[in-house]
Amino acid sequence: MDLIDIGANLGHESFAPDLAAVLSRARAAGVVQMVVTGASREGSRRALEIARAHPGFLFATAGVHPHHAVEYTEEADAELRALHAAPEIVAVGECGLDYHRDFSPRPAQRRAFERQLQLAADIGKPLFLHQRDAHEDFLAILKNFDGRLGPAVVHCFTGSDAQMFECLDAGYYIGITGWLCDERRGLHLREMVRHIPADRLLIETDAPYLLPRTVRPQPSHRRNEPMFLRHIVEELARDRGEPVEVTAAASTAAARAFFRLPAAEAAAAP
Repeated sequence: MDLIDIGANLGHESFAPDLAAVLSRARAAGVVQMVVTGASREGSRRALEIARAHPGFLFATAGVHPHHAVEYTEEADAELRALHAAPEIVAVGECGLDYHRDFSPRPAQRRAFERQLQLAADIGKPLFLHQRDAHEDFLAILKNFDGRLGPAVVHCFTGSDAQMFECLDAGYYIGITGWLCDERRGLHLREMVRHIPADRLLIETDAPYLLPRTVRPQPSHRRNEPMFLRHIVEELARDRGEPVEVTAAASTAAARAFFRLPAAEAAAAP
């Protein structure tokens, strides 16, 4: 199976000592391409640096997560626009709203989100979106940009079936992580994933977060890695009632179209 991890936080400090080994294990598990998440000004610069070091295999996003919304100044906007000139940057984000933790004031979150939606509209790149406990405001802000945005994925979807159908009705893609494998919080997703159209279903690890709880044996360090994307797609296929090869092929095709990635074979060429 050829898999694409659409969201891996490879700039996280936990990967600094052994990133080469992490990437090697991912390749061995069938991960042919990855998108490195940029979630702050510094994190977006680091995501681009990592992607540039692995051309054709790694790509990146650049954006400001709602946790860091207070850093979205005019200077930040200019810096993001400059970063997006790089071909390795394939989406705007991670951006959106997070009313669960409220690490940034909600007005600041909304302003930063709106600025990044404007950025995406201006440059024509897809959106890598975050939403937690803010569904109504999230959709309302996006609706203000109707007709001006390209494709958008609601990354690490954890909401209700009604919220998922609203996102699908709006034309958005759905990103599924190892949250699916969490018997405490993710059981509702087991049924819901059957209803996601194959051409709008994307898969991701969100590494180093969200280690799938059904992985056996569980690693002692509890760090999630892109190599566990294979486990997630196996669980996802079972819940969708289809062969794992079908789920893998569809999600890979959807990811490649969404981010406009080159074919993995071309990416691997010298």
